[in-house]
Amino acid sequence: MTRENFNSFIPAEKTIPELTTKAILVGIFLAIVLGAANAYLGLYAGMTVSAIIPGAVMALAFMKPFKPTILEVNIATMGASAGECIAAGVIFTIPALILVGAWTEIHYLETTFIALIGGMLGVFWMVPLRRALVVKTDLPFPEGIAVAAVLTTTVGGEQTDKKDRISGVWLIIGALTAALFKFGQLSLNVFRDTIDGVISIGKYAIFGKENEAYFYAGTTTSPALLAVGWIIGPRISSYVLVGGLIGWVIIAPLLILATGLPAPSAEYAGLGDLVGGFYKVWGEQVRYIGVGSMLIGGLWAVYSIRTNLVDSVKEAVMGFRNQGTTTHRRTDQDLNYKLVFIAIGAMTIPIFVLYQILSGIIGVSLIMAVLTIFLAFIASALAGYLTGLVGSSNCPISGVTVTILLIVSLLMLGLGATGVQGMAIVIFISAVVCIGGSISGDLLQTMASGQMIGATPKKLQISMMFGVVAISATVGIVIGVLHQAFTIGSTKLPAPQAFLMKGIVQGILGGNMLWPYVVAGAVLALILILIGLPVLPVAIGIYLPFTLSIPIFIGGGIRHLTDVVLKKRYGSAEDEEYNDWELAIKQTGITPKEKAIRTGLLFTAGLVAGEALMGVVVAVLIVLGIQLAIFQTAPWWPGLLIFGFIAALLAYIPIREIISQKK
Repeated sequence: MTRENFNSFIPAEKTIPELTTKAILVGIFLAIVLGAANAYLGLYAGMTVSAIIPGAVMALAFMKPFKPTILEVNIATMGASAGECIAAGVIFTIPALILVGAWTEIHYLETTFIALIGGMLGVFWMVPLRRALVVKTDLPFPEGIAVAAVLTTTVGGEQTDKKDRISGVWLIIGALTAALFKFGQLSLNVFRDTIDGVISIGKYAIFGKENEAYFYAGTTTSPALLAVGWIIGPRISSYVLVGGLIGWVIIAPLLILATGLPAPSAEYAGLGDLVGGFYKVWGEQVRYIGVGSMLIGGLWAVYSIRTNLVDSVKEAVMGFRNQGTTTHRRTDQDLNYKLVFIAIGAMTIPIFVLYQILSGIIGVSLIMAVLTIFLAFIASALAGYLTGLVGSSNCPISGVTVTILLIVSLLMLGLGATGVQGMAIVIFISAVVCIGGSISGDLLQTMASGQMIGATPKKLQISMMFGVVAISATVGIVIGVLHQAFTIGSTKLPAPQAFLMKGIVQGILGGNMLWPYVVAGAVLALILILIGLPVLPVAIGIYLPFTLSIPIFIGGGIRHLTDVVLKKRYGSAEDEEYNDWELAIKQTGITPKEKAIRTGLLFTAGLVAGEALMGVVVAVLIVLGIQLAIFQTAPWWPGLLIFGFIAALLAYIPIREIISQKK
């Protein structure tokens, strides 16, 4: 059976409530909540958590009292995906305008406009790509399968009055735990959020000069990062730690041994002379090694799927010739293609106007406006194929964005549009492309789950537009408040992805790229490729503060222990692998193993959302001048003890029933 004739969970011939007011409102709410949470997490840790599966779980938890249909829950999930995608695209790129000096503060109207344009382009390009990548290929869409499995085994038929369903209690417990912990750190200042230090291991002669050797160590007591490590698993979290060890335990100490420990720069002065000096070496030298690794990693990601990219473009071109509303089959109805392409073409005008305002060069603005539309399609097709192949959480959208950024920067250099204005245009283009690619990838993943459960594509596309508008109207406020409170680029809000964008743009257009370190990072990336290790997670570990890698690794280690217990008890620690979409929608009870894993997912999703949202709340308090600090200098040990307790909870909660059965 082909996917065009797929027998969905809700038959195509059957019509049940889907695009309802309650589904749209919950989707809008989740778009704002998860968008704000991921905006903070991305600026803080340089990564976001895919909202597809947590969004489905949260949508079910919020809508359960209203007895929604399975299709209504799927509609609400679309909003959650929109929030996470828009936030990721914005915080990876727009803060770079602060870092390059184009802006001194976040401009709300421009940020909203870019988010809206990128989001809508992603939604519109997804319309032909849905048939090209979801229906006419055999891509598995792993997270789409997972969402379909969750919804069919929890919501069941048409209502949520089934006995087998996931309780939202662990989501609430996780959110409250992380929120209270973060409030104690950031607002009450009763314990420190980062515990670190530098130790001297003696003096050594190198290059005829004797310098003191130092080592740096520390950790951030962050429940959200602990949860991120649990979600991404032990393998990826280990690669992030490896990057941290390379940058902070090997390269930085060697540089300090060779040149001496410098005095801390102004942004790190509050950390003390030793720690501040170490951060200066990392920020001004080691971090560019991560930039070089990210560049090669991004190019390698594109090269590795070159054949698949060509195939996806061909499929998309074939989709252009079809009219999405000519079919009478409900589960195969898209928005009208002609209207979609008219809307895409019309977007060229406001994009041109914006670029003209920024640069004042008509020719460059026109070329870049057309190029933006084209690159948004390429990024959408590439991201859609990647998510269909490996899932949204593993999709290297940052690698795609880096590649686009490099191409546009070189083109702008060739056109002679350098300086801050040229940099601003490059970053704006990259923001639109990054947002468009990110939202297309996640949307296609959810469209795949919709195909399995029997959703109407046109209604899902409309739902995503509501989510795009909602988060676009709020994400500028969120990152603006965060910048005022913590300052983008500081240790409290390092914005590593934006720093990467800034490094590339300034290096090419400004002529101050630290090429020796970039080349060193590129060589490191080539070595990782030759030995078969993933480049991007290691690169992230290099240019993230080392203290952030530690809780991520601890979370991954806890997930490994959970998997070991589940494997010993049930024979396999992994989620069910569905080789056929039909197995994903088979209505069965939740097995004990699935319950354990999904309980952990709920708790970790709560930790991420709770800490991130409390970070936004505290930021608002700081902007308003409300000071609640109890201690001027917080002690370090209470936070470490509570963090250890939360880690123990994360290890215990998913497997608590297994432990109780043994007693």
